[in-house]
Amino acid sequence: MSMGGRALGLHLGLLVVLFALHFVLPPYHHGNLARIMVLATYAIGYNVLFGYTGLLSLGHALFFAAGMYGMGLAVSHAGLSPAIALCVGVLAGALVSFALALLALRTSGVAFMIVTLMFAQAGYLTILYFGEWTRGDEGFVIQAADRVLWGFDLSDPANRYFAALTLFAVCLLVSLRLVRRPFGRTLIAIRENEERVRMLGYDTWAHKMGAMVISGTISAAAGAAYGILFGYVGASFAAVPHSILPLLYVLLGGAGTILGPFVGALFMFYLIDLASGITTAHMLIAGVVLVLLTLFAPQGLMGELRRRLWKGLP
Repeated sequence: MSMGGRALGLHLGLLVVLFALHFVLPPYHHGNLARIMVLATYAIGYNVLFGYTGLLSLGHALFFAAGMYGMGLAVSHAGLSPAIALCVGVLAGALVSFALALLALRTSGVAFMIVTLMFAQAGYLTILYFGEWTRGDEGFVIQAADRVLWGFDLSDPANRYFAALTLFAVCLLVSLRLVRRPFGRTLIAIRENEERVRMLGYDTWAHKMGAMVISGTISAAAGAAYGILFGYVGASFAAVPHSILPLLYVLLGGAGTILGPFVGALFMFYLIDLASGITTAHMLIAGVVLVLLTLFAPQGLMGELRRRLWKGLP
């Protein structure tokens, strides 16, 4: 079997396993895995920008929140159907990422990090300022009647799980396709040596713009899905800590690997969940484990697998 066939088989195999787990997992882990798949989709978007293009953003919560609030406000205030509201959320994230890219890509390195962080904080403060519409820190609940998509009640655990799996599967396969196309190969080259890519005649700014819009759109889709699947829209999802989460997921799972975001999200979610059952200082345990992983698996879990066992792992 060719390298591409093996890679496709691996990723399709994961989706088959996730499908089968729906029928055997107890309710607690069933709900957790649905949440993890949406968060992993968020990390997939982040991985396009950071893992494959080499642009470290500290403001991805802005895109996640744009999708979430675009969907939530369209349902609660405009009275739009869930399907149209989801499209509004994704479009909001795409527009916000495009606007931010126009400004942030004028910078690089640490300056890029600071600019993305500043705009994310500005987005968070905007949500608080327009509390009459957004309900500020309190947020608002999306009623069960507004969570029926094409006849499927997304408040039902089974429907919610399959909706999360569908979103994750589409974004996973799109990202796999992306990085194996010339556009994705160029992004990887930009990550490794942008000056050389520019000397070869490629428009690196346009490629980075494309990467940022794709990244923001996927993250917005995750935000819109999170809001409608779990029935809550809140300002905490736009705060700075929520920008750090996808970075941790990608670093733990393996930056620049397709499966890294999912592995990192799964590992981090259950690490915090298990640690919180032991002590109230659960973040201390999580921090120690993260430090150990950084020391002994600096390329992340899937990155180490690629380095040691499978050189062609995408």
